[in-house]
Amino acid sequence: MMQSEISGQMVIPTERFTLRPIRSSDCGLIELYAADVRLAKMTTDIPHPLPPGVMAVYLDRVTKKDSAENVWAIDGTSQDAGEFLGLMELENVTEGQSKVSYWIAPQFWNTGLASEALTALVKANPLNDRSLVASIFQDNPASAKVVTNAGFALIGESEVFCLARNGMVDTWDYVLRIED
Repeated sequence: MMQSEISGQMVIPTERFTLRPIRSSDCGLIELYAADVRLAKMTTDIPHPLPPGVMAVYLDRVTKKDSAENVWAIDGTSQDAGEFLGLMELENVTEGQSKVSYWIAPQFWNTGLASEALTALVKANPLNDRSLVASIFQDNPASAKVVTNAGFALIGESEVFCLARNGMVDTWDYVLRIED
């Protein structure tokens, strides 16, 4: 693993892609994919329809040096698969614990990208976390499979507000304890 000169974030290579720090040039593809209602409805914080400028504000927030969010682009250019396929995010919750969230562009669903990206992120453990948590919408069993395949264990259920659905959504809550 190597550190990005720009953000200080780790660059994480895999066989099919590289997890690299997100950059402002990703904005156009992020907007394109995030505007898809199928994707927006599987996230808590992407509104639908997507207002102009929302993703630029998001990128500005997560690329600040003091941001609690660390975001990686899934970049497939090394395999001629596209510069931006989705993103992975770790948000610091407490010391030693981060919340994992991610999304894959709908064009690349059911290709194993999410599983490979999450597994690589867990293995790299770029924030030296002792545990990771994730919340998955109960109507998204594919995403639940991604986290369980990465070793996360179900710890309960809750609900969160989804902007695209304009309502509360039932979730499954998971944790992964990371051994030293």
